[in-house]
Amino acid sequence: MTRTPFPQQWSGYGYPLVLVLAGFAFSGAGPGSAAGAQRGAASADWPQFRGPGGLGISPAKGLPVSWSADKNLLWKTELPGAGASSPIVVGDRVFVTCYSGYGVPGQARGDMSQLQRHLLCVNAANGEILWKKDVPAVLPESETVREHGYAASTPAWDGERLYVFFGKSGVYAFDLNGRQLWHAGVGDQFHGWGSAASPVVHKDLVIINACVESESLVALDKKTGRQKWRARGIKESWNTPLLVPNKNGKTELAVAIAGKILAFDPDTGTPLWNCDTDIRWYMAPSMVAQDSVVYALGGRSGVAALAVRAGGKRDVTSTHRLWTSTKGSNVSSPIIHEGRLYWMHDNLGIAYCAEAETGRIIYEERLPRAGQVYASPVLADGKLYYVSREGRTYVVKAGPAFELLATNDLSDRSTFDASPAVAGNRLYLRSNRFLYCVGEK
Repeated sequence: MTRTPFPQQWSGYGYPLVLVLAGFAFSGAGPGSAAGAQRGAASADWPQFRGPGGLGISPAKGLPVSWSADKNLLWKTELPGAGASSPIVVGDRVFVTCYSGYGVPGQARGDMSQLQRHLLCVNAANGEILWKKDVPAVLPESETVREHGYAASTPAWDGERLYVFFGKSGVYAFDLNGRQLWHAGVGDQFHGWGSAASPVVHKDLVIINACVESESLVALDKKTGRQKWRARGIKESWNTPLLVPNKNGKTELAVAIAGKILAFDPDTGTPLWNCDTDIRWYMAPSMVAQDSVVYALGGRSGVAALAVRAGGKRDVTSTHRLWTSTKGSNVSSPIIHEGRLYWMHDNLGIAYCAEAETGRIIYEERLPRAGQVYASPVLADGKLYYVSREGRTYVVKAGPAFELLATNDLSDRSTFDASPAVAGNRLYLRSNRFLYCVGEK
């Protein structure tokens, strides 16, 4: 761990070219009803990747600590396709994406012309699929997309519309009944790892990290899909952008790229500041923030984590970077809570807790049979939920002393890459084959 002092000087710019061209969820009135969408935000909802604010934290109480295929599993629904995207929860519905027709694990590779994505609406009460919207792929797509497949971006909900991102096939807006409202392309490139970043809603904009498709951040009018601004120079960036309130009462949009964290004015796309990460790899974990400090993980060796204070101008590496650390993760994102950072290493099966102010490691504990962990954790009711790729969920008490409360196994020859969703007193898990609902019976 290395702390960086605060000399009072500024450095050069190094910004990408910018072309200037939220309310959240609802408490549903019942399946098929959109009336509840107009009644304002509901804290029980999970409206985007990693929930409200993208921080992975829920105010929910009463979530189960222990479960299995025979205990506290309320329902399990087979999905009509594979995927790594996370579910979102809006009132009494769960929305999730998947894909079929080509490159599905465990099936013949198939013909790319048959590739299509699906947006599913599932009854949260019983797991029934209420409707399925099919979206044919804009071809050609990558033939070598890795194990995460063609549906890795999580939908977002703004109180009126659902927004889904399908890589070079574009961004789509739907109403609650699956009616397509608009479609917008954000670039035509593709990558062997596919796309992963999820939509972020800010005021009247839907913001997309289109690193793969056009090396850009793209802001679309959420009512029409028309482009409002585009910021270029977004390279090797698979993370979902983060909206960060700064000490001046303004909101910044932060995104991690290879070697830097960049911040923009989310209303206009104007560059605000940039900070060197000293991380020598692409950036996949999404960042978190608290009290105007942004925390980032990434990389496989060397520097793998850092903290930077928001609210600066131009290059803030020497003035606002608080610390760096060699402990991090290359895939899963962290949790920030009560002055401590928590995360799981993607390959080592080690759970970390660090002091947020300094980066000092408080504990590092290897979890039994954890294997790989790609999903980002969630925190609710003082407990951390870590999901391994093999379907084991480790429940760890949040606090400075490591305490493993339970290990819950849903292993069923599925791969669990998606991050959990929390709504009410239920936990929603997703594998490449099934959607699961866990709650106290």
